[in-house]
Amino acid sequence: MSFKSVNVVYRKYDGSLHWHHRALLLGEDEHGVWTGCVAGTSGSKGNEPPVTWPYAFVMLFPRDAWWTAVFNAAPDRTEIYCDISTVPRWSGDEVSMVDLDLDVIRMRDGRIFLDDEDEFEEHQVRYAYPPDVIESARASAAHLMKAVTAGTAPFGPAPRWLSHVT
Repeated sequence: MSFKSVNVVYRKYDGSLHWHHRALLLGEDEHGVWTGCVAGTSGSKGNEPPVTWPYAFVMLFPRDAWWTAVFNAAPDRTEIYCDISTVPRWSGDEVSMVDLDLDVIRMRDGRIFLDDEDEFEEHQVRYAYPPDVIESARASAAHLMKAVTAGTAPFGPAPRWLSHVT
Protein backbone atom coordinates (compact mmCIF):
# COMPACT_ATOMS: atom_id res chain seq x y z
CA MET A 1 0.00 0.00 0.00
CA SER A 2 1.33 3.45 -0.90
CA PHE A 3 0.78 6.49 1.30
CA LYS A 4 1.25 10.21 0.62
CA SER A 5 3.94 11.99 2.65
CA VAL A 6 3.00 15.02 4.77
CA ASN A 7 4.80 17.53 7.00
CA VAL A 8 4.04 17.54 10.73
CA VAL A 9 5.01 20.90 12.27
CA TYR A 10 4.74 21.91 15.91
CA ARG A 11 5.56 25.50 16.84
CA LYS A 12 5.80 27.36 20.12
CA TYR A 13 3.38 30.19 20.92
CA ASP A 14 5.80 32.84 19.61
CA GLY A 15 5.85 31.08 16.21
CA SER A 16 9.29 29.52 16.63
CA LEU A 17 9.80 26.08 15.16
CA HIS A 18 9.46 23.18 17.60
CA TRP A 19 9.28 19.47 16.61
CA HIS A 20 8.88 18.78 12.90
CA HIS A 21 9.17 15.76 10.63
CA ARG A 22 7.72 13.98 7.59
CA ALA A 23 5.06 11.31 8.07
CA LEU A 24 2.84 9.07 5.98
CA LEU A 25 -0.80 10.09 5.66
CA LEU A 26 -2.57 6.86 6.65
CA GLY A 27 -6.23 7.86 6.66
CA GLU A 28 -9.11 9.30 8.59
CA ASP A 29 -11.74 7.92 10.95
CA GLU A 30 -14.22 9.16 13.56
CA HIS A 31 -11.31 10.28 15.78
CA GLY A 32 -9.51 12.42 13.19
CA VAL A 33 -6.63 12.17 10.73
CA TRP A 34 -3.91 9.56 11.26
CA THR A 35 -0.29 9.74 10.13
CA GLY A 36 2.48 7.24 10.72
CA CYS A 37 6.22 6.82 10.78
CA VAL A 38 8.22 3.63 10.34
CA ALA A 39 11.10 2.78 12.67
CA GLY A 40 14.14 4.84 11.71
CA THR A 41 12.20 7.99 10.83
CA SER A 42 13.98 11.18 11.83
CA GLY A 43 12.76 14.56 12.95
CA SER A 44 14.17 17.72 14.46
CA LYS A 45 13.40 19.94 17.41
CA GLY A 46 13.64 23.51 16.14
CA ASN A 47 16.92 23.91 14.29
CA GLU A 48 18.72 21.19 16.25
CA PRO A 49 20.29 18.22 14.42
CA PRO A 50 17.82 15.45 13.52
CA VAL A 51 17.12 12.55 15.87
CA THR A 52 16.15 9.10 14.67
CA TRP A 53 13.25 7.33 16.35
CA PRO A 54 13.97 3.62 16.85
CA TYR A 55 10.33 2.47 16.88
CA ALA A 56 7.35 2.99 14.60
CA PHE A 57 4.50 5.23 15.72
CA VAL A 58 1.24 6.74 14.54
CA MET A 59 -0.12 10.19 15.29
CA LEU A 60 -3.72 11.27 15.65
CA PHE A 61 -4.77 14.81 14.73
CA PRO A 62 -8.36 15.19 15.98
CA ARG A 63 -10.82 17.65 14.51
CA ASP A 64 -11.53 20.69 16.68
CA ALA A 65 -9.68 19.46 19.78
CA TRP A 66 -6.78 21.09 21.63
CA TRP A 67 -4.43 18.08 21.51
CA THR A 68 -2.61 15.54 19.36
CA ALA A 69 -1.63 11.98 20.26
CA VAL A 70 1.24 9.64 19.46
CA PHE A 71 0.80 5.86 19.78
CA ASN A 72 4.20 4.13 19.91
CA ALA A 73 4.90 0.56 18.82
CA ALA A 74 6.31 -1.85 21.37
CA PRO A 75 8.86 -2.11 22.85
CA ASP A 76 8.96 1.69 23.27
CA ARG A 77 8.47 2.37 26.99
CA THR A 78 5.99 5.17 26.21
CA GLU A 79 2.74 3.73 24.87
CA ILE A 80 0.76 6.98 24.39
CA TYR A 81 2.04 10.55 24.37
CA CYS A 82 -0.55 13.33 24.06
CA ASP A 83 0.57 16.88 23.40
CA ILE A 84 -1.74 19.64 24.53
CA SER A 85 -1.76 22.03 21.58
CA THR A 86 -3.89 24.42 19.62
CA VAL A 87 -6.33 22.74 17.24
CA PRO A 88 -4.34 21.06 14.43
CA ARG A 89 -4.76 22.88 11.11
CA TRP A 90 -4.22 21.34 7.69
CA SER A 91 -2.90 23.33 4.74
CA GLY A 92 -2.14 21.21 1.70
CA ASP A 93 0.28 18.49 2.76
CA GLU A 94 1.10 20.06 6.14
CA VAL A 95 -0.50 19.84 9.56
CA SER A 96 0.59 22.44 12.10
CA MET A 97 -0.27 23.39 15.64
CA VAL A 98 1.17 25.25 18.62
CA ASP A 99 2.59 23.07 21.39
CA LEU A 100 1.24 24.27 24.74
CA ASP A 101 3.72 22.34 26.87
CA LEU A 102 1.43 20.04 28.86
CA ASP A 103 1.63 16.33 27.99
CA VAL A 104 -0.52 13.40 29.07
CA ILE A 105 1.59 10.23 28.99
CA ARG A 106 0.78 6.55 29.42
CA MET A 107 3.81 4.35 29.91
CA ARG A 108 3.74 0.75 28.71
CA ASP A 109 3.79 -0.38 32.37
CA GLY A 110 0.42 1.39 32.87
CA ARG A 111 1.59 4.55 34.68
CA ILE A 112 -0.29 7.67 33.54
CA PHE A 113 0.80 11.20 34.35
CA LEU A 114 0.59 14.86 33.37
CA ASP A 115 4.03 16.17 32.40
CA ASP A 116 5.63 19.59 31.97
CA GLU A 117 3.34 21.59 34.25
CA ASP A 118 6.38 23.69 35.22
CA GLU A 119 7.09 24.49 31.56
CA PHE A 120 3.41 25.42 31.06
CA GLU A 121 3.59 27.86 34.00
CA GLU A 122 6.86 29.35 32.74
CA HIS A 123 5.62 29.75 29.17
CA GLN A 124 2.40 31.44 30.29
CA VAL A 125 4.63 34.32 31.34
CA ARG A 126 7.28 34.11 28.60
CA TYR A 127 4.77 33.91 25.72
CA ALA A 128 1.89 35.77 27.40
CA TYR A 129 -0.69 33.04 26.84
CA PRO A 130 -4.16 34.62 26.80
CA PRO A 131 -6.65 33.38 29.45
CA ASP A 132 -8.69 31.40 26.87
CA VAL A 133 -5.57 29.51 25.74
CA ILE A 134 -4.69 28.65 29.35
CA GLU A 135 -8.25 27.52 30.03
CA SER A 136 -8.43 25.41 26.85
CA ALA A 137 -5.06 23.78 27.58
CA ARG A 138 -6.03 22.89 31.16
CA ALA A 139 -9.46 21.58 30.07
CA SER A 140 -7.86 19.41 27.35
CA ALA A 141 -5.32 18.02 29.81
CA ALA A 142 -8.08 17.15 32.31
CA HIS A 143 -10.16 15.50 29.56
CA LEU A 144 -7.20 13.46 28.31
CA MET A 145 -6.18 12.33 31.80
CA LYS A 146 -9.68 10.86 32.23
CA ALA A 147 -9.89 9.36 28.71
CA VAL A 148 -6.41 7.81 28.74
CA THR A 149 -6.93 6.44 32.27
CA ALA A 150 -10.30 4.93 31.30
CA GLY A 151 -8.97 3.59 27.98
CA THR A 152 -11.77 5.39 26.15
CA ALA A 153 -11.41 5.15 22.34
CA PRO A 154 -9.01 5.86 20.78
CA PHE A 155 -6.91 5.28 23.94
CA GLY A 156 -7.72 1.60 24.37
CA PRO A 157 -5.78 -1.13 22.55
CA ALA A 158 -3.19 -0.08 19.95
CA PRO A 159 -5.00 1.59 17.06
CA ARG A 160 -5.35 -0.41 13.85
CA TRP A 161 -3.37 2.29 12.04
CA LEU A 162 -0.17 1.11 13.76
CA SER A 163 -0.19 -2.05 11.62
CA HIS A 164 0.49 0.11 8.53
CA VAL A 165 3.94 1.19 9.81
CA THR A 166 5.13 -1.84 11.80
